[in-house]
Amino acid sequence: MKAVLALVLACCTVRAAAAPLRALADEEMAKVAGQDGVSFAAHIVINDPTLVGAVSDSRLSLGFAGADGNRRYLVLRNVRGTIDMSTIAIDVHARADGPDYLALTLPNTVKFERFGFESMSVQNDPLEPVTASMGSLDITGSVHMTGQLRLWAH
Repeated sequence: MKAVLALVLACCTVRAAAAPLRALADEEMAKVAGQDGVSFAAHIVINDPTLVGAVSDSRLSLGFAGADGNRRYLVLRNVRGTIDMSTIAIDVHARADGPDYLALTLPNTVKFERFGFESMSVQNDPLEPVTASMGSLDITGSVHMTGQLRLWAH
């Protein structure tokens, strides 16, 4: 019990000794070096049909101008599903031969559950009823990845 009390007191002492937060000028901020970047995981649910008041006819439309000047729309009807991504990290690294780069660490695992769309069509009006479907998509499974996507200014 004495060891636990000593640990709690030590933590409180360190916390009390910490300086208050303050805004940094750009010059000061440029000199700050961190140990880690930003990491996050994601659980994305799109158009869950089990929710109360769920929409039964949603559309994602992409418009394109044709060679004849007319617009056509790629319409994905009822896009839905769940995507779970394990940790993704964003960090800045120094390069010996050039500018610093931004590293986006790919997630180890991306899981899909009933992710996809009910129909895909090409239409002149994105709001008109879908009369012909060019197919549908329904993915359930996992993708495993390793590596980084590196971005830098040139």
